[in-house]
Amino acid sequence: MSTLNKRATIYFDPDIHKVLKIKAATLNKSISELIDKAVRYELIEDEEDIRAFQERVNEPSVPYEKVLKDLKKNGKI
Repeated sequence: MSTLNKRATIYFDPDIHKVLKIKAATLNKSISELIDKAVRYELIEDEEDIRAFQERVNEPSVPYEKVLKDLKKNGKI
């Protein structure tokens, strides 16, 4: 087993749990390792989104209605 050292109880749909068990066995990893890696990917994506928002904080906002109007005017929708 890896160096994971915090414990949590997670409930899965039975079919998801079955697939996780098969994948873990196929990869010779634990379900915990698979879940840890998946959560890490999600958190990295969140961090990237937050960084993008921070970089664009000073950009002017455009109302949704204007975007729709421009798309229609240009034949995009």
